[in-house]
Amino acid sequence: MALAATRLWLPLAIAVAGVVAIVLGHGRTTLAGAGVGLLLVALTVWMLNWMYRMSVESNQDRDREERAREYFDRHGRWPDEEDR
Repeated sequence: MALAATRLWLPLAIAVAGVVAIVLGHGRTTLAGAGVGLLLVALTVWMLNWMYRMSVESNQDRDREERAREYFDRHGRWPDEEDR
């Protein structure tokens, strides 16, 4: 649950706060400028979460490849190849 909150709800809440600040600032005041800044922060938080997920997925791919190589070393064929 906390992971979903960090990945989805935190950037969404920051973005909503940014939009509210832009609307309340009528697009011309420092409050509207702060709203734009909040939108940028929301985008940054989302992108950091996305890059982290990509990194973890890449590590899982490496682990799968390593297990396949160990299987190949033991059996002389790749795990997804048919027996001949």
